Amino acid sequence: MQISTPIGDALGKYLDLTADQMKLTAGNMANVDTPGYKTQGFDFEAEFARAVAGPTHRDGTAMNGAQFGPRIDEVDGLVARPDGNTVSLDRESLQLAKSQLQFRTGVALLKSEYARMMSAIHAEAK
Repeated sequence: MQISTPIGDALGKYLDLTADQMKLTAGNMANVDTPGYKTQGFDFEAEFARAVAGPTHRDGTAMNGAQFGPRIDEVDGLVARPDGNTVSLDRESLQLAKSQLQFRTGVALLKSEYARMMSAIHAEAK
């Protein structure tokens, strides 16, 4: 038997998206010396809103049960080095720290949600 709540489901999507952000940041950092590499990123808030709303077709109709990831694009407004690479280790380090804090927050909130569910289950048993 699977027990889920809307908050728990949303937090699961939040953690998945945060993990995607960490992977993308690690990929950017790994390509710091790749000539012509453009920093990749996505709008976390917009992608989280899209994930919570559920997948949709271009016309806005829902796609039942479809899996999708964040829409990844090149990050605009970054300074390119002479070799065309736009990766900044300072920016990526800051992004990684932000993602780690988001992940820890998501885990703490999910623990709280599970504790709330367990409390409700035990209250029903009394």
